[in-house]
Amino acid sequence: MIKIHKQSEIVQNLCEKCSFHVLCMPVILKDKELDELNSVIRHSRRLKKGEYLFRAGESFRSIFAVRTGFFKTIVNSQDGRDQVTGFFMSGELLGLDGICNNHHSCDAVALEDSEVCELPFIHLEQAGTLIPSIQTHFYKLMSREIVRNQEIMLMLGNMRAEERLAAFLVNLSQRLNYRGFAANDFILRMSREEIGSYLGLKLETVSRTLSKFQQEGLIKVEHKHIQLVQPWVLHEIVLSCQKAIG
Repeated sequence: MIKIHKQSEIVQNLCEKCSFHVLCMPVILKDKELDELNSVIRHSRRLKKGEYLFRAGESFRSIFAVRTGFFKTIVNSQDGRDQVTGFFMSGELLGLDGICNNHHSCDAVALEDSEVCELPFIHLEQAGTLIPSIQTHFYKLMSREIVRNQEIMLMLGNMRAEERLAAFLVNLSQRLNYRGFAANDFILRMSREEIGSYLGLKLETVSRTLSKFQQEGLIKVEHKHIQLVQPWVLHEIVLSCQKAIG
């Protein structure tokens, strides 16, 4: 019993300090359930800036949770350019794109030195059967990704440049706040060119719009350091657009 308790305590400590906590520890688990998680989760994998976590076309085997760092996902467009399709920070999941066809549809690249936890999908299914709360929580995470993708489609399809960039900053702020980071004072881990690719804007448009926001007193910009001085105004820009669309 002492050995089991110590093993459970080790897993508990690992998970509580890890961004994977939101997936693996949605509720307080029993010793037996914690031991089951110990056999499921692989702690952990480190990547250098610019290193690929997985590439488009690779067989899908695992889902990854970002423990530390930042990632982007990209696809190769028909004209040969890399199109940024998403940014992922600590506490978020990567690799869900592979569930559908059993292979990844995009590349995942570290934007800075990062660390992920790997969860083999077959083990996740087994753990979900044994621990229903994990399966339910995983469904919620997938649903959150669907909602986020819908918001992105709305942003790209109906918003002007200023509205797109305001929505991007608001979304990033909300995600940082949800994970306990500073919501209105942060460092952009991606380049302005990558932001433009994600938002469907030219690099010059991104730079010009950021400068406009700064001149209007909405934000302060110093290289990649962003301060949201009047975040409520940025929220209002996004809400006004959404109301107009609705």
